[in-house]
Amino acid sequence: MKTRWIAIGVLLSMFLSACGRATATPEVPATGVPAIQPASEIQLFNWSEYIDPAIYDLFRQEYGITVIESNFASNEEMLAKLQGGGAGYDLIVPSDYYVGIMIEEGMLAELDHSVITNLGNLAQRFQDVPYDPGNRYCVPYQWGTSGLGYNSSLMDAPQSWSVLFDPDPNAVYYGRTTMLDDPREAFAAALIYLGYSANTTDDAQLEEAKQALIRAKAALLGYDSDQFEDLLAAGETVMAHGWNGDILMGQAENPDISYVIPQEGGVVWIDNMCIPITTTPERRLAAEMFINFILRPDIGAMVSQFTYYATPNQAAEAYLDEDFLSDPIVYPPADVLERLQYIEPLGEYESVYQRLWDEVKAAP
Repeated sequence: MKTRWIAIGVLLSMFLSACGRATATPEVPATGVPAIQPASEIQLFNWSEYIDPAIYDLFRQEYGITVIESNFASNEEMLAKLQGGGAGYDLIVPSDYYVGIMIEEGMLAELDHSVITNLGNLAQRFQDVPYDPGNRYCVPYQWGTSGLGYNSSLMDAPQSWSVLFDPDPNAVYYGRTTMLDDPREAFAAALIYLGYSANTTDDAQLEEAKQALIRAKAALLGYDSDQFEDLLAAGETVMAHGWNGDILMGQAENPDISYVIPQEGGVVWIDNMCIPITTTPERRLAAEMFINFILRPDIGAMVSQFTYYATPNQAAEAYLDEDFLSDPIVYPPADVLERLQYIEPLGEYESVYQRLWDEVKAAP
């Protein structure tokens, strides 16, 4: 997978290794070295296939710190693991609205900006995001959209979410479609289709969205947030509710795969690098050093080349191919962005979405 950018990634890795930038100390101001030394290892809890493994090698060569990665398939799974005691995770990658939830619950450590000196590489709009003003707790990692992937050799581009919520039993996609296994993403799609806010707390609107999601079940092969692009590329499905970069990964395997945001709109999101409050000072420092490393322009470019997602790192754009930067699936044009909504944290009302989602899944 990711063949479109693998050659560039390899060349970047060779170049950086040859540059001999090795240093054992973190990048901190000239006021002195930290009072503690960074741990020699950190545990990263990340979405699957969401970072170029070569980056770990480069970081270890430069700082002598090993990054051990484990994966989750949804924000809900990530949060449940942490609330259940976790497994010693030092760095996590939650989506925007989950950052708000975790800040409210006191689960995140404040970042030391004297270590994360590359914050200025972020585009201005990512330096003061509404869910974490001033990047006190998290640093934007990648951003993207949620829409529909489809096999263009078997069906036309779906213009409306109606293909999901009022499915045609005679359509080629019927019974060969997946939806994200994520309550807020699924309800957002249904609510946007119905003309409502993706963050509504109106019980009647949510009941209407629930019924739309139950109607959608008839045309589904199942719910999947982890392998939907692989199923699409392999021809096991014809359409998938999913994230744009993952769909582009499927396109790298099967050129018939494409992606569209329906006319009613969709979801735009930002994933972030955050440090759990439970992390030790030594491991926190090592995690902050890794965040700072990711914010380097060359490394930020390697991340996006691998994931097919847009970078919030404006300085990294100088290292990205123009074809990538001008791809409307990666960087939606202004008229598309106007139709997108962020999912927002809803406090205690999150439990209502979860209860309704359980009812959708339990429905025949």
